[in-house]
Amino acid sequence: MTKDTPQAGPDTDEDLPLGTTPQFSRMHRYLKRGIIVCLVALVVEGSMTVPALAIWYGFPTLSLTEICDEMMKVRWSDENAECDYPYPIQGPPFGGKPEGAGRDTAEDEWGVQPKPQYDRIGFRELVRNKEEREARQAAQEQSAATAPDDAQTAPR
Repeated sequence: MTKDTPQAGPDTDEDLPLGTTPQFSRMHRYLKRGIIVCLVALVVEGSMTVPALAIWYGFPTLSLTEICDEMMKVRWSDENAECDYPYPIQGPPFGGKPEGAGRDTAEDEWGVQPKPQYDRIGFRELVRNKEEREARQAAQEQSAATAPDDAQTAPR
């Protein structure tokens, strides 16, 4: 009259996920909890990292597109480098030529493990870079505008 029935409890075969044996159910439960904690931590870290980096690079003064442009200028050592905005659907990695195709302005040491030759970007340094470049361009435009006037008024 005795019948072999599994014990009622949290580790019965009916309650276990597919592929989990009763011997390993506790380990699977702790692994699942640990993985969920790690995923939540990654989401929280990511949600705090992006705004912090944007502020580091100069977000209130520069828009995100301007930050991207300034980073491209530093990366490629090219005053004319800019980000593609809006990014083309047919651009890399889905098609088209790679991002740096045809660029030879980078001053990096190329090889198996490339070594960039630009310095680390400091706090709000991109803002300083942009202001200095705009001041240089304004000075060049001003000197170009005054140079023809000087040539016309010079004695012959």
